[in-house]
Amino acid sequence: MTQMINSRKARGLVAVRADAGSDVKALIADLNKDWSEFKATMADKDKELAKKFDDVVTTEKLDRINSSVGDLQKAVDAANIKIAAMSVGAGGDKPVKDREYSDAFMAHVRRGDIQASLNKGTDPEGGYLAPIEWDRTVTDKLKLVSPMRQIASVQTISTAGYSKLYNLRGTTSGWVGEKAARPETNTPTFGSMTFTPGEIYANPAATQAMLDDAQINLESWLADEVQTEFAYQEGQAFISGDGTNKPAGFLTFITGAANAAKNPLGAIEIKTTASGTAITADEMLELVYLLPSVYTAGAGWVMNRTTQGVIRKLKDGQGNYLWQPSYVAGQPAQIAGYPVTEMSGMPDIALSATPIAFGDFARGYLIVDRAGVRVLRDPYTNKPYVMFYTTKRVGGGVNDPQTIKVLKMKAS
Repeated sequence: MTQMINSRKARGLVAVRADAGSDVKALIADLNKDWSEFKATMADKDKELAKKFDDVVTTEKLDRINSSVGDLQKAVDAANIKIAAMSVGAGGDKPVKDREYSDAFMAHVRRGDIQASLNKGTDPEGGYLAPIEWDRTVTDKLKLVSPMRQIASVQTISTAGYSKLYNLRGTTSGWVGEKAARPETNTPTFGSMTFTPGEIYANPAATQAMLDDAQINLESWLADEVQTEFAYQEGQAFISGDGTNKPAGFLTFITGAANAAKNPLGAIEIKTTASGTAITADEMLELVYLLPSVYTAGAGWVMNRTTQGVIRKLKDGQGNYLWQPSYVAGQPAQIAGYPVTEMSGMPDIALSATPIAFGDFARGYLIVDRAGVRVLRDPYTNKPYVMFYTTKRVGGGVNDPQTIKVLKMKAS
């Protein structure tokens, strides 16, 4: 097994297949083969530990297989994204609704030309409002590559902010006789929360010669460059952003965190582990049962790849592994029967850290997109490159804290 893994790493099998378009069935077959070997090696390790003997060779072998399983699962996830991207089509074959304006936008990208008659795309600062088709392309790509956008709700707005009204209940009732008086009962109260977009930007560059001679689809190229930067910035903010000129991350809404009192429905409930450095299977299952059953149908796990490697070793009371790999194309890995979304920005397992979240993020977290993308063409700052300063206003915050639970490591 050791030779097989070393050979696989040497040949870059995972990377080669992923870059080549990923034969998903072959990847899944390799993944499940390695998963079987992982379980067999873990059984050997359990026998050693039962005898109070820890063979370093078995430990190293287990770690290598665990890493290989993680690599293959990541490759399967990447292949699933590519399949989804192909179904979206990035807008390339979609009919253009506003051909005149789209052509003018491309002329602006290539040469900086702006037609005065198309002033809906200009402003006094020299910005250029991207056409709807391009805006949709960026949005579609972001949904594919941004983990939070895959599981959260997204609201597009055309104003400076979005306010949500919450019913805080409070209605009372009472039993009365047939002829008894009906005194007034308490009425419900309401609370509100405003989701204010911050501005996110990307600044890709191309030489003027490339723009003049390019046979590529410039819209697609620019969209790819923009979504790479946007996805990175968003990914961090949706998890731990402080809400100042950026989204408020969901981890800032947990009990005791900076935004714990911001949502009228309260803070996200936490479960604290018994250890500051280890997580048990029971604690994972208890987190599931901490979530009200009305929200479990759409629930899933959020954690980073390192944490998944730790959870992969956990078993329930019947000896079954909590983590299970993908078995068919389009299916993510699962823990205790619920899908796992890998978010690299989630904390690692450490004292006082919050490495795992579980819940229905479609109900729990709201992303707010301010409609419209602006592109400022700058051929002067970095000659011979033409910079495309691209901005979009994005906000986010916890919509319903009752639908998300977080596992927090013990402080010491």
